[in-house]
Amino acid sequence: MNAPEESFMSHLIELRDRLIRALLSILIIFLCLFPWAKELYAVLAQPLLASLPKGGQMIATDVVGVFLVPMKVALMVAFLIALPYVLYQAWAFVAPGLYAHEKRLALPLVAASVFLFFVGMAFAYLLVFPTVFGFMAKIAPDGVAWMTDIEKYLSFVMSTFIAFGITFEVPVVVIVLVKMGVVEIKTLKEWRPYVIVGAFVIGAIFTPPDVVSQLLLAVPLCLLFELGLFLARFVSQPPARELPALPAESERTTD
Repeated sequence: MNAPEESFMSHLIELRDRLIRALLSILIIFLCLFPWAKELYAVLAQPLLASLPKGGQMIATDVVGVFLVPMKVALMVAFLIALPYVLYQAWAFVAPGLYAHEKRLALPLVAASVFLFFVGMAFAYLLVFPTVFGFMAKIAPDGVAWMTDIEKYLSFVMSTFIAFGITFEVPVVVIVLVKMGVVEIKTLKEWRPYVIVGAFVIGAIFTPPDVVSQLLLAVPLCLLFELGLFLARFVSQPPARELPALPAESERTTD
């Protein structure tokens, strides 16, 4: 009777230890980045600063915003740097309970998920932000000083990073659904028109209300869905061959 309880407690203790290690790794990296928090925010704000009119600047409407916002940016960067180690701790906790074939599938998918999430963030920072901010600067009415609060800018950047990071996970989601047998490739192909419409709806929800930014999210989402369909062919389970039917009892008796 005590064996299951001891096993459960040992798992809880291991989970606690691995969570502490993951949080400590983030904290240590954050403390190392703390002296450069302002520089990190300057790098994050560069796409907007480069698009502001001559003499334009960002503002802080909160008393402690000039301190908290750079700290949040440093914490975000620390988490991204420590993410491989955090995922390793999660993998070390989960892996003993997986079968060998599940490990062979899970590890590449986790690595691909992290890589694609970073690619999505880089796509947003290098292409989406300059395009959107440049468009906003051009349509700003004359006599209007286009400035933004640093807290609101950080909120916009974070939501955009998350939206594009999740968007670039579409191939992994498609592969997992096909591999687990939840849906077939043929069915996903039939869903293509709905995926296209849904991509533009998602682009309208998670991007500023302009056509350019919506296209920059919707078009990659459609292309990544097609990439997922292509890659899913290599992991889909082949259909089981039907065994030949046995002759009926009457037929065997006659023979």
